[in-house]
Amino acid sequence: MKKLLSLFALLTVLTSCTFTEEITINPDGTGKYNLDMDGSSIMAMMPKDSLKKEKNIDSVFSFKGMFDAKKDSIAKLSKEEQAKIKNLEKFKMRMKMNFDTKEFLFAMNTDFKSVAELQEVMASMSEFQKMNKGQVQNNPMGDMGGFGSNTAKIYYSYDGKKFARKAIVDKEALKKLENDSAAASYKMIYESSKYIIKYHFPKPVKKVSNASAMFSEDRKTVTIEYPFNEYMKEPEKLNFDVVFQ
Repeated sequence: MKKLLSLFALLTVLTSCTFTEEITINPDGTGKYNLDMDGSSIMAMMPKDSLKKEKNIDSVFSFKGMFDAKKDSIAKLSKEEQAKIKNLEKFKMRMKMNFDTKEFLFAMNTDFKSVAELQEVMASMSEFQKMNKGQVQNNPMGDMGGFGSNTAKIYYSYDGKKFARKAIVDKEALKKLENDSAAASYKMIYESSKYIIKYHFPKPVKKVSNASAMFSEDRKTVTIEYPFNEYMKEPEKLNFDVVFQ
């Protein structure tokens, strides 16, 4: 297994990944948030001989389960930090590695009762990433290495007439991240990868402030593709406003 992981690490640097941020908003304001990473191109490059003894993986786990296993460590955090962790318990994750079909997928998703609730959860996720970078003592999860994190806080708003996505960037933290050795090791992946936004709305869209936006035939789905390395450097480039018909 260690040999396989080392090979994965090498191939990951040489191949591309697709990250997809998908939000579905229902007519009553409830919805679902999903973040996918598709690294199947990595599997396609794996030498067949290295896969003979490996077992396919298709597992689902939750933040709640992870936190339950670390409850003693979490109990040492402040009440405010514990509340932020509590907000993330609804997140579920799935990892799929199929050596026969050459699939390598990772997904993280949660349901929300309103876009305001989603906003609160995403704010907690941002703070949780800081905890994982060692900015909070007694971190129960350890350092996750900074992969896919650009320090931006994402804000969503929706009132039935308009929708907005806005990234607020901490320039100082972003500069530190650029000089971080762990984050630097991912740069080659970022340069060959792309970030896709796909939002499904309950009513047709009249206009979107981002000129790169594409629409579904019924204009209820907005899709924007962006080079991942550019998203990491300037996440505010994916800020946009939506006005509905």
